Amino acid sequence: MGRCLTLLTDLYELTMMQGYFKNKINEVVVFDAFYRKNPNDGGYAVACGLEQVIEYIKNLNFSYEDIVYLRGLNIFDEDFLDYLSSFHFTGDIYAVPEGTVVFPMEPLVKVVAPIMEAQLVETAILNIINHQSLIATKAARVVYAAKGDGIMEFGLRRAQGPDAGIYGARAAVIGGCVGTSNVLTGEMFDVPVKGTHAHSWIMSFADEYTAFKKYAELYPEACILLVDTYDTLRSGVPNAIKVFKEMQEKGIELRNYGIRLDSGDLAYLSKKARRMLDEAGFADAVISASSDLDEYLIDSLKTQGAKITSWGVGTNLITSRDCPAFGGVYKLAAIMDDQTGEFIPKIKLSENTIKITNPGNKTVFRIYDKETHKIIADLIALVGEEINEEEDLLIFDPIETWKKTLLEAGAYTVRELPVQVFNRGVCIYESPQVMNIQKYCKKEQETLWDETRRLVNPHQVYVDLTDKLYKMKKEILDNHMIARKTK
Repeated sequence: MGRCLTLLTDLYELTMMQGYFKNKINEVVVFDAFYRKNPNDGGYAVACGLEQVIEYIKNLNFSYEDIVYLRGLNIFDEDFLDYLSSFHFTGDIYAVPEGTVVFPMEPLVKVVAPIMEAQLVETAILNIINHQSLIATKAARVVYAAKGDGIMEFGLRRAQGPDAGIYGARAAVIGGCVGTSNVLTGEMFDVPVKGTHAHSWIMSFADEYTAFKKYAELYPEACILLVDTYDTLRSGVPNAIKVFKEMQEKGIELRNYGIRLDSGDLAYLSKKARRMLDEAGFADAVISASSDLDEYLIDSLKTQGAKITSWGVGTNLITSRDCPAFGGVYKLAAIMDDQTGEFIPKIKLSENTIKITNPGNKTVFRIYDKETHKIIADLIALVGEEINEEEDLLIFDPIETWKKTLLEAGAYTVRELPVQVFNRGVCIYESPQVMNIQKYCKKEQETLWDETRRLVNPHQVYVDLTDKLYKMKKEILDNHMIARKTK
């Protein structure tokens, strides 16, 4: 059983719940969790965190201690606290599967539930989805920059707390990292754990050679030696070569072995070290590197011809230092009419165009080029709409509507992205293992055009509205304008 995070919420969620309770307001509503801008000014994001959302919803209840605490705040009435004491989630949840590449404005999680329930879960859902999607996206960018080299997540000691380290490492592996240094993440999610040794290991021995030798004796099948404690090229690499030769002489098969660089000019040092290793007969020795890496530095080092084939990325990955927030929001999109059972669309207006929400009970269709299976566009639609691949499809920009693309019948394929996760409070979805999500995420990224994956000034994928949704939104906006003019 997972942790109960029921009180992981903003106080105003509870005060609004009491307001609904007192006014006997508890209609079924639709809330959408989505984001408005890709992190890192990138061309996409990676959805992540659904497994923890499921765990949260499953364990959603107010304990005796929770009720005692809330009573002590002196802002909640006893009848409301009695309601909370038997609270459980009874609604439906739909979500985009973890590892899916996603784009701005499309719902990543949709909650369809009585408004008191839907309101309560806002904060925790955003907390979980925002953080893990941010780190998974950052990891995907770092992995892309490495062009096939292995990326190891090394950020636990710099993460903003234990949970950020644990679930950030999980998200990083989903984004493409080959492993993590975080042992607890390895245990909890059955992902590979990796690591070498610290400078303190070297410094604790009388000399560097002895430190290397003792480490090699302990771990002959995973002998990656940290060579920059004293002098990388004059001491570290020569001593590592000496130890590798001694291992060979003892008949030890050298498989996963090499050196790690953690400081200095990584391009220069790796080239020099590669030459030294090759001349000594260790052409298959790995050169790994760490030292405040991110996707931009890795890309630059690759361009400079650095001879590094394995990368340990810590602080800049686990904190997403250059973009520390995902920016996901949770907005009311529809309220069910008790008499008709139909959803009445709701919209949030703003002077800022990007903050105007899409109304109604919605889903998302992904449109692929049939030949390349690359993404052409995403199409936000109202639930119940269908797209017939055997018919021409006209898509258009919902803001600059003159921008149109006609997709000919048979030239494209369509996939509906969200899956149902909860049905009337019961979880009907089983989360895949993390390493399977990683494989799925890799395939998802392969559906992106190279222009969308590039690190700087990427091509943005179109996220359009169906004609029916667009007309609904336009009608609501027009009615609001008319109402304002008549006041």
